[in-house]
Amino acid sequence: MSKEKTMQLRKQVAPFEKSNTSASIMQIINTIPPFFILWYLAYLSLDVSIFLTIALAVVASGFIVRIFIIFHDCTHGSFFKSKKANSILGTITGILTLFAYEKWKRDHSIHHATSSNLDKRGTGDVWVMTVDEYIEATPGRRFAYRLYRNPLVMFGLGPLFLYLVSNRFNRKDARKKERNNTYFINVAIVALYAFMIWLVGIQAFAIIQGTILIVAGSFGIWLFYVQHQFEDSYFEDEDQWDYVKAAVDGSSFYKLPKVLQWLTGNIGYHHVHHLSPRVPNYLLEQAHESTPPLHKATTITLKTSLQSIHFRLYDETKKTFVSFNEIKHLLNDTKTSMQMQTKRSSIQEK
Repeated sequence: MSKEKTMQLRKQVAPFEKSNTSASIMQIINTIPPFFILWYLAYLSLDVSIFLTIALAVVASGFIVRIFIIFHDCTHGSFFKSKKANSILGTITGILTLFAYEKWKRDHSIHHATSSNLDKRGTGDVWVMTVDEYIEATPGRRFAYRLYRNPLVMFGLGPLFLYLVSNRFNRKDARKKERNNTYFINVAIVALYAFMIWLVGIQAFAIIQGTILIVAGSFGIWLFYVQHQFEDSYFEDEDQWDYVKAAVDGSSFYKLPKVLQWLTGNIGYHHVHHLSPRVPNYLLEQAHESTPPLHKATTITLKTSLQSIHFRLYDETKKTFVSFNEIKHLLNDTKTSMQMQTKRSSIQEK
């Protein structure tokens, strides 16, 4: 898609950049109360079967993902027309999802402004190294990167890192409003969890809430990962980078079954979201369907998205993701070259 055509897309999607108060309130009603109902049912089911409890907690985790999408829209100022309403609801949903509203709002805005820009990586995105960077890296840095990209670490320990570390502490350059919001959410979470433990007991709370957070966190990271880590995803250096191309060609259309599409708040239409973050989640599908050029966006399904697990490094020459195995020969060539240089230096010294 040419730069001129992609620029036209922003104009075509612009009419959908309007929140609908009734639709937003309806989404709150069909998302937050059902989550609490499922939580309560999971608690009651402990007297029946722990397996039933875990099953209900897994379903509840889907609603936490949906609550996070509401939180996400609030950070973009797209859920309500009122900035104050977005801030209040964003803080409340931040408490429920364990995300610091103002902090994440800032980090995520940086992600949108720098997505697919190879010269501006590191804030609000998944760590991506290019093939050349990996080959030139020290053994220690390579190990760290391989560990980070390991599915067990990324999707298993990743949620714990987000909940317990990343979302709990402010950045050094955070302003007062951001710091206070993080402090408030942290205190509110501690108070809410203490109350729930007093109410249902620590064992029941750990089983139910632990299952909900781990499952929701893992699935959330997976969503974020596959929507930018697909085979022919767009990545460019600063001098060649283009915002619209990064949105359309660097974000996928994750075509999910209708139930999962509903639970994930249409975030599978990620190309539309990156093109225009002010489109509320409940209008993303309509924006996509009404804009024919967007139908050509890279489409992935549950089945094909599994291939992304093997995409570890970005090859700037081929403009595609590759696995570690695919660049083994390059590492071997580099190792051999270094050994030869060392040998020559040793001979010259003698």
